[in-house]
Amino acid sequence: MTAIDDLSGIDKAAFLSRDQHCISRKHISPNALKVLYRLSESGFAAFIVGGGVRDLLLGKHPKDFDVATDATPEEVRGLFKNARIIGRRFKIVHIRFGREIIEVTTFRAHHQATNEIAQSATRRQIQGLDSAHTSEGMILRDNVYGNIDEDAMRRDFTVNALYYTVDGFRVIDFCNGCSDLDNRLIRMIGDPEERYREDPVRMLRAIRFSAKLGFTIEAKTAAPIPRLAELLESISPARLFDETIKLLTCGHSERAFELAQETGLGAYLFTPTLEVFDTVDPKYWQLLKLALRNTDERLAIGKSVTPAFLFAALLWPVLQIRLQQSGSDDAQSPQTFHNIANDVIAEQLEFTAIPKRFSIGSKEIWEMQRRLERRNRRAIHSVYNHPRFRAGYDFLLLREEAGEDLQGLGQWWTDFQNGDTNRQNELIASIAPSGKRRRRRRRSKSSGNKQ
Repeated sequence: MTAIDDLSGIDKAAFLSRDQHCISRKHISPNALKVLYRLSESGFAAFIVGGGVRDLLLGKHPKDFDVATDATPEEVRGLFKNARIIGRRFKIVHIRFGREIIEVTTFRAHHQATNEIAQSATRRQIQGLDSAHTSEGMILRDNVYGNIDEDAMRRDFTVNALYYTVDGFRVIDFCNGCSDLDNRLIRMIGDPEERYREDPVRMLRAIRFSAKLGFTIEAKTAAPIPRLAELLESISPARLFDETIKLLTCGHSERAFELAQETGLGAYLFTPTLEVFDTVDPKYWQLLKLALRNTDERLAIGKSVTPAFLFAALLWPVLQIRLQQSGSDDAQSPQTFHNIANDVIAEQLEFTAIPKRFSIGSKEIWEMQRRLERRNRRAIHSVYNHPRFRAGYDFLLLREEAGEDLQGLGQWWTDFQNGDTNRQNELIASIAPSGKRRRRRRRSKSSGNKQ
């Protein structure tokens, strides 16, 4: 019997031997394998767990690999010089290999089992028994260590409760996750309402995985979401920002946004945007859809996306409504535009705490639209060399694609970028003058007082 087979609770699992699954070590990060082998050689049990196993079984190529073990965070840190413990609510260990981080967690148990674990836990498992809740049932701290079967049962969805071990290269399934993978279902482990109350962000995870994997949310798992959506008000704006970015960068953001609307969760993430849904020009909604689609396409080919661009598109309908409400003449004032842009960002900050570097970036993309539209002869090169030019230009093209008539502005800037110096000068010369400059009156040499 191996050390893994001797684990408490392992007898409750179903095992898939190497010839019963498609996972190969060549598709697993070498650094994750290093962590597994070192923990194993030191007498601990260690597994790849969660999304990494799920995606490998689906024939995908995971970017991240998480490890679960019966070693405590302190024991893991003792084995790896490149490790550090992070988190209070949920202690985890980050082991850094260059740019790659392998996240290692100790087996957890449900908070209700605290007394039982305290009575039966090993020396390693007793450490960290400090779980607590709010009166609504939300978990505040979650450092109750347990056995592998308890760890599986406290995970959110069955398809994320799959474990892979290099001991026999087996997959271990505690919750019929493999069956739900085959049936393309997102199913909550345990009572969905209770689990959502423990952590309301699980509702966002449900729609994200549904969009990302193309899975259906199982009926009992989906049913409480609209009714419990308001629980997201208890989540900090900083955490909701992180979850919003995960939702919009899952590779299927268009579908994720639709699910957020359908379930009522979007009202607690995109409130300003959804409030103007019925009053704003449809072409501004089309721009948002195109921006989400463009995000998915960029991610599919390995390109980066920035939250600044995403929020610029997300809040564009709100900005247009606010500008219209201010009056057409007044809205042309740079100061008025700046103030309204700040107000729109401030509205969104009540729901998601956008870091300043991204909110500033969103405003710069909006301001760049005005500068690109003006095409001031003297400022063309200044605009072209602006750090936000490319983002502003891409946004401009989306506006045209969404139906805005910008009089061929996108093509003009495309030609300008692709042209040599002579062609650029020709394009600048083709711009109609915006009006004669007022000639500065020269001061007379004799205007001073004579002594």
